[in-house]
Amino acid sequence: MPRTTKKTSIEAQLKGDFRFFLTAVWTHLALPTPTRAQLCIAEYLQHGPKRLQIQAFRGVGKSWITAAFVLWTLYNDVNKKIMVVSASKDRADSFSIFCQRLILEVPWLSHLRPKNDDQRWSRVSFDVGPAAPHQAPSVKSVGITGQLTGSRADLMVLDDVEVPNNSMTELQREKLLQLVTECESILTPKRDSRILFLGTPQTTFTVYNKLRQRNYKPFVWPARYPRKVAMYDGLLAPQLEKDLELTDELTWKPTDTRFREEDLLERESAMGRSNFMLQFMLDTSLSDAEKFPLKFADLVVTPVNPESAPENIIWCSSPENVLKDLPSVGLPGDHFHKPMQFQGEWRPYAETICSVDPSGRGTDETVACYLSQLNGFIYLHEIKAFRDGYSDRTLLEILKGCRKYKASTLLIESNFGDGIVSELFRKHCQNTKTPINIEETRANVRKEDRIIDSLEPVLNQHRLVIDPRIVEWDYQSNQDAPGETRLLYMLFYQMSRMCREKGAVKHDDRIDALAQGVKWFTDAFAISADQQIKDRKLEEWNDILQGFLDDPQSSANHLVLGMDLNQRREARGNTKQKIPTWV
Repeated sequence: MPRTTKKTSIEAQLKGDFRFFLTAVWTHLALPTPTRAQLCIAEYLQHGPKRLQIQAFRGVGKSWITAAFVLWTLYNDVNKKIMVVSASKDRADSFSIFCQRLILEVPWLSHLRPKNDDQRWSRVSFDVGPAAPHQAPSVKSVGITGQLTGSRADLMVLDDVEVPNNSMTELQREKLLQLVTECESILTPKRDSRILFLGTPQTTFTVYNKLRQRNYKPFVWPARYPRKVAMYDGLLAPQLEKDLELTDELTWKPTDTRFREEDLLERESAMGRSNFMLQFMLDTSLSDAEKFPLKFADLVVTPVNPESAPENIIWCSSPENVLKDLPSVGLPGDHFHKPMQFQGEWRPYAETICSVDPSGRGTDETVACYLSQLNGFIYLHEIKAFRDGYSDRTLLEILKGCRKYKASTLLIESNFGDGIVSELFRKHCQNTKTPINIEETRANVRKEDRIIDSLEPVLNQHRLVIDPRIVEWDYQSNQDAPGETRLLYMLFYQMSRMCREKGAVKHDDRIDALAQGVKWFTDAFAISADQQIKDRKLEEWNDILQGFLDDPQSSANHLVLGMDLNQRREARGNTKQKIPTWV
């Protein structure tokens, strides 16, 4: 074959197939031949959709492959405008510098070098030699918080824009999503304009999941063949899915030659399972399970009687106890459960309180939770939420609920208003003749820690019982607000997203009021329900024996009539009540 023809053929291959281009670049850099994973990523970059994501295990070389793709794009069309965005300016500059190095070192890319001093050639931005004069550089690097507006690009590359420092809280994630959304306005309105995202998701609430809802198609390549393909929700690389369809023997084997089995085992041992699953398997479920300790599955959901409750409740996580009809805004796979069994007799509550988290007028809510306690179980009757601060209407409505549930204590957080809300409540209690003890509580621990420390032990022991009507009310509340804003105010959204990081949830009024009320009953958790039943039965036997010693005939009549302990005592006159409740 003539030399010219051969050269033309190679050039056509370089331009037509990015995998061939990548292999050639790797060879020049004296790197190992691209692995199957790298070639599959390269194929997806070339033939993937207009908006795509690359999610692959750490160390696969996503950034280097994409840098080569940037040069391949310019190799095919020197007039393309490309913007590289990273979490930090330094990382974006490193991406740009690597591209410049390849242009300078690879012989068949030498025509992309700048022709004269008039062309830009810095770590911030540079022009390729044959490009026509333009106000926008051929390649520009910028940090995600840098100046994005005013720029134009045919190809947007967002390389690890999400890192722990900018995505730990909900507020940070909202801000990051807004910044990422700006890329849409920068992209030129051309048929072949594209946006590429590279990165590893940090949690279930990653920006990358939000992008998926906006038609960004992810390509997921974990370090091992997964045991459950379904957990990737159809996003697993199609090459890996085909492999698993052919044979099940590949399960949990390495997906690429870059890491051997022994190496992956060593990394899993050194990093810990949760970090390994996150960084190498791209599975956030374990990480989120550890990060967010308040689980719906640990609640007991059943109708709550306003006056009494069983002595003991048995919880079970079996599938038949899952309440599938209740709306859930929790983490994936987290469901409400009904109790498996009630034990003992139904007894009046030992104590009922109303826990209030006050607020001023604005975006926060004034929240009241009505809770009762019996044998160490806490029962949530109802939640009321108001957006008009501590108005007379709000305070009177809260007191109305106190009378309904016969609350003996009104618990108020005094951090807000420096005690003024308590004084207003006292005034209304006088006017409405509501006999209730008003207690103030002042928090001196960081809110997130306080909420988790109060609720987590209770949930772990399945001691918090919630009426299903509360779940439905919570889901239907704030109907007039936009969808995303509505979620932020829901108790169960706040519960499932609560973690120990500052600002974990944007609004926490409902979960804070609940945690405050639960903390009031902390001493009651030491009470064993089983022991309470034993003590009650012993008390009954002792009472029966004493009754037969005092008046055998009357005691026999009481037993035949089926009287309980209190009724027998009332009949004998051993109670302060004037009117027997059994009459």
